[in-house]
Amino acid sequence: MTARDMYLPVAAQPSVDTLVEMSQQAEDSGYDRVWLPETWGRDAVTTLTSIAERTSTVGLGSSILNVYSRSPALLGQTAATLHEVSDGRFRAGVGPSGPIVIEGWHGREFEQPLKYTREAVEIMKLVLSGESVEYDGDIFSLSGFRLRCEPPEPAPPVDAGGLGPKSVELAGRFADGWHALMLTADGLRDRLEDFEHGADLGDRDRADQRVTLSLPCCVMDDREQARELARQHVAFYIGGMGTFYRDALARQGYEDTAYEIAEQWGSGNKEAASESIGDDLLDSIAVAGTPDECRDRLARFEAIDGVDAVNISFPRAADRATIDRTIDVLAP
Repeated sequence: MTARDMYLPVAAQPSVDTLVEMSQQAEDSGYDRVWLPETWGRDAVTTLTSIAERTSTVGLGSSILNVYSRSPALLGQTAATLHEVSDGRFRAGVGPSGPIVIEGWHGREFEQPLKYTREAVEIMKLVLSGESVEYDGDIFSLSGFRLRCEPPEPAPPVDAGGLGPKSVELAGRFADGWHALMLTADGLRDRLEDFEHGADLGDRDRADQRVTLSLPCCVMDDREQARELARQHVAFYIGGMGTFYRDALARQGYEDTAYEIAEQWGSGNKEAASESIGDDLLDSIAVAGTPDECRDRLARFEAIDGVDAVNISFPRAADRATIDRTIDVLAP
């Protein structure tokens, strides 16, 4: 059975307490796990610790912690500590993020994202094993230390995010799962082939890995308003977050639309960028509309073979009432 997770809002919230309250609501509603992104707002580690202390059963996860702003060893320490404070409920999600955030916010060069991600995942797993970390990679070389506290048993899984064929193959080969987003059903199936090929290359048991698909979801009685909020959200990612999402959409058969959105957004025509997203495309990568309509569309995504969890996320401009309604209507 496909698990149903919740992706805490990317947009800034009034307080850490607000994010804790949403997590408690997810726990009470039966969601399997809440995931927290880390962008340029509150750091995910402190916030997840607060959530861990004030919930008891819902799983917790980072989606994603980037592999440039923290060393791989620190990422491993962080995963071990969050697993401890959550009583074994933590699942780590890491990835390269993108050049806009890495260069513009963290002041790091966005270089060799595949190698950075691979080595981060490998080193995290070594740290979490409790064994001496002896590692000689192309980017990182570590020697002489092991985790100073008792390693978690069992260790928290380490997932990787990725959009392109090679990054998804890498997730299948080295990580315990893959975080997918902004993918149509057909595009997702293509990338699942890459993930499973990677699992074969790494001699991994696919049954032990978890594919999590994040979907922008917006439930309102006002159908057109819900769909407009979802369109704005999709346009922001494709037009405003660099080339990764644009190129991913183009690979899925929407090349003209992807470049139209990016061009309009880059020219400051955000409304036109949103209007470039037709109903067919919107319904292929998001769940937006009336309650019955959204339940039906969500079920279609959950039925895709190879998807282990569907992650309910929310448009950037959704207010608290809309978020709460969406959480309640799409609860498992």
